Amino acid sequence: MPKTDALRRFLLPCFTTTPTSPAPPPPLTIAPKKRLSTSLRDDLDDPKQEKKLPEDQDSYPTTPSNSIIPSAPPRSSKTMVIGTIYGQRRGGHVWFCVQHDRLNTKPSLLLELSIPTTTLIQEMQSGLVRIALEFKDTSSELNLCPLHSIPIWTLFCNGRKIGFAIKRRATQPTRNMLKTMQNMTVGAGVIPSGSVSGSTDQCEEVLYMRANYECVIGGADSESFHLINPEEGPGQEFSIFLLRSK
Repeated sequence: MPKTDALRRFLLPCFTTTPTSPAPPPPLTIAPKKRLSTSLRDDLDDPKQEKKLPEDQDSYPTTPSNSIIPSAPPRSSKTMVIGTIYGQRRGGHVWFCVQHDRLNTKPSLLLELSIPTTTLIQEMQSGLVRIALEFKDTSSELNLCPLHSIPIWTLFCNGRKIGFAIKRRATQPTRNMLKTMQNMTVGAGVIPSGSVSGSTDQCEEVLYMRANYECVIGGADSESFHLINPEEGPGQEFSIFLLRSK
C-alpha cells in the first residue's frame, strides 16, 4: 500500500520520541513549548510592546481630565487543544477535528476540507503546510456571528486556492471513530476497514494524524491552530488559519 507507506514515512516520524533518564528538578521558570510558526499574519505575531515614558516624566504622570486615553488593542489568547486530521485512504476528503478533551467525542470544531487525502500527504512531504480558511462577505450577517458558526470558507493551501471548507456536525460514525482514539493524544497511522462501528463505509481504511495543537485567538475575526512537535522529534510544520475579512 504505497499511500499508507507514504503516510508512515512522512508523518509517523514526527511523533516518535525516545525515552530519557529522569531529569533533575526543573528551575522556577518554565520554558515555553517548542513550536514552529504561530501566525499567518505579522500583526498577530508581533509581541506587545510597552510604551516607554520620557526620562523627564514621573513614573505615574497625571493626565488632564478632558484628554482621551487610547485603549490598548486586545491581547491574543492561547490554549492547548487536540487536533485530528483524517480521511479515507482512497478518494476521500480531509477532515480536521478539534477537541478540548480527548474523552469528549463531541468536537468543538469539525471541518471538511475539499483536499483529497493523497494531495495533503504530498504537500506534507515538504515539511510545511499552511491551510488558510477565509470568509469575506461584507453584506452578510455572518460578519457578526462567532467565528466557528461560519458554515463555509474559501480554502487556500500553501498560498494556492484549491476549494472550500465546510463546517460539519459530528455524526455517530465520527464519534465512534473518536472514541477508538480517545486513549491516544499523539500518533499517526491507519484505522483498518470495519474497525469503526456504525460506519456506513466499512470497506475503506482511514488515515489519521493526531497531535497537540496550540490554538491562538487573535480576536473575533482570527483564530489559528499550530501543530506542536514532540521534543527531539523532526519538525513538521502544519498550521490552519481562520480569517474573516470585513
